[in-house]
Amino acid sequence: PDQAIIWWLRYLLVLLSLLHATDSFYVPGVAPINFHRNDPVEIKAVKLTSSRTQLPYEYYSLPFCQPTKITYKAENLGEVLRGDRIVNTPFQVSMSVEKKCEVLCNFPNKPVTLTVEQSKLIAERIREDYYVHLIADNLPVATRLEFYSNREEEEKKKEKDVQFEHGYRLGFMDGNKFYLHNHLSFILYYHREDVEENQEPTYRVVRFEVIPQSIKLEDLKADEKGMCTLPEATGSAPQEIDPSKENQMLFTYSVHWEESDIKWASRWDTYLTMSDVQIHWFSIINSVVVVFFLSGILSMIIIRTLRKDIANYNKEDDIEDTMEESGWKLVHGDVFRPPQYPMILSSLLGSGIQLFCMILIVIFVAMLGMLSPSSRGALMTTACFLFMFMGVFGGFFAGRLYRTLKGHRWKKGAFCTATLYPGVVFGICFVLNCFIWGKHSSGAVPFPTMVALLCMWFGISLPLVYLGYYFGFRKQPYDNPVRTNQIPRQIPEQRWYMNKFVGILMAGILPFGAMFIELFFIFSAIWENQFYYLFGFLFLVFIILVVSCSQISIVMVYFQLCAEDYRWWWRTFLVSGGSAFYVLIYAIFYFVNKLDIVEFIPSLLYFGYTALMVLSFWLLTGTIGFYAAYMFVRKIYAAVKID
Repeated sequence: PDQAIIWWLRYLLVLLSLLHATDSFYVPGVAPINFHRNDPVEIKAVKLTSSRTQLPYEYYSLPFCQPTKITYKAENLGEVLRGDRIVNTPFQVSMSVEKKCEVLCNFPNKPVTLTVEQSKLIAERIREDYYVHLIADNLPVATRLEFYSNREEEEKKKEKDVQFEHGYRLGFMDGNKFYLHNHLSFILYYHREDVEENQEPTYRVVRFEVIPQSIKLEDLKADEKGMCTLPEATGSAPQEIDPSKENQMLFTYSVHWEESDIKWASRWDTYLTMSDVQIHWFSIINSVVVVFFLSGILSMIIIRTLRKDIANYNKEDDIEDTMEESGWKLVHGDVFRPPQYPMILSSLLGSGIQLFCMILIVIFVAMLGMLSPSSRGALMTTACFLFMFMGVFGGFFAGRLYRTLKGHRWKKGAFCTATLYPGVVFGICFVLNCFIWGKHSSGAVPFPTMVALLCMWFGISLPLVYLGYYFGFRKQPYDNPVRTNQIPRQIPEQRWYMNKFVGILMAGILPFGAMFIELFFIFSAIWENQFYYLFGFLFLVFIILVVSCSQISIVMVYFQLCAEDYRWWWRTFLVSGGSAFYVLIYAIFYFVNKLDIVEFIPSLLYFGYTALMVLSFWLLTGTIGFYAAYMFVRKIYAAVKID
């Protein structure tokens, strides 16, 4: 065994060093880049997205102007899974050099001709409401939207409200006609850095805006040098795309630089203040107050009732006074009787522990600002690696519980823990991926990445789960304070409100209520291409969720034992995961009310990924509730004297 342990430790060290190597590679855009005047500022394309189809596409899936050599940036795991395919573009932008209007494609003034197929494709993407995402110095492009907050006349003189939209719209529709944004006016803001007197000034890019315009070919007057003149705003007609015939147009762009007071460190603030934070604060404070108020009431009731119970049970009663006992003390001989399917229960709880550790660490690290949106894909990469490495804890807890439940086939149990939940996740993702592949979307996970994920699962997660399970199974089982009788006691008929499904509905409300608003922001980030960055709030909500799940689980198990039903193992796990049912209902409500998805494949993707989220959430909350209830049950039976 010692040799085996040494071998395992060596294996772990090698994997950790590999992870360290990949991790140091995974933090793009953290160090500021200093530019001098006339230095090239590269404009890259990320992808095309639409909240109506949920299918990202590569930039060059549409007939945009291409540079002489197309080079893709090496992506990390998170970027690949998100569908980012970062590629160079032919835009020539130099630091603090203005450009009035320039033709983008190779020919100075020869228009681009789109074939019927290309015209059809562009029209289709415009109909599906696609946005184009570009980046300059790792800053995403944003479209400024200005509007008046109040419609009253006096108010109109006030400052306009400004909001930013990620990316820019590919085009727009007017009636049944399609118009393409073929001219882009880039507005880049720079911050001048403090330098010594005799040194050349250095600049940093702090904001990247675009004003997309649709200008008809005839109105864009281009000369032999590739320069063009923009028409007056009033007299220009937009560039129509007729999907039934070939279309001719010019792709043009202009560049304008402005100095800004924004420091490099706070350049992402513009992108992260797109939603109303005030609502967030109110909702969080509301959740905290409600949960702690309810928690206080529940705790008081249960502690007072329990004290009374324990005092009654421990009283040295007179022999004549032997009244008929009732309540939870009666089932002491059966309360720790192992449940059905102990291997599956311990495997699910092991995966729940794995998820719990992974989520806790990811939220905490993100809260410290280490996984900000500027490190593209870092959050997903970290989550994947952490889930693999947390297998050692999942295995340990599953193994120890399996032994406590009188299980003896530890190898089979370890295999079940390592493959049950990840197998379901991989299966659903693989099926969805086949549909995305069929649509030629960049959201499809490439085959090599899939193989790499499988290798991580079987090369990192599986051995670590086995290692944890081995030590968990060898450790002393949990110490149960009372012995189990040989013959199981008969369970009396239960009242209607003790039904499992009623329990799930009752227990799910409190935890769901605590995290309901945060769920809205998370869904917006996932399905509507927003940035999610409020990890401090999320950490607070996570703590509230843990507290509320634990308490509701304790209350439910107490009622169940008082009703002399000792089959609490599975029931606690199912009931404390009740909030997952409400998450599912909310996801359906969100789909119907907030998203305009109409096609089959986007709907399938939405419900497929939602099913995975609900399953993971059920495992997480069920595990929290189960362990809280188990500690509670051991505590109360240790407190009463049993003959």
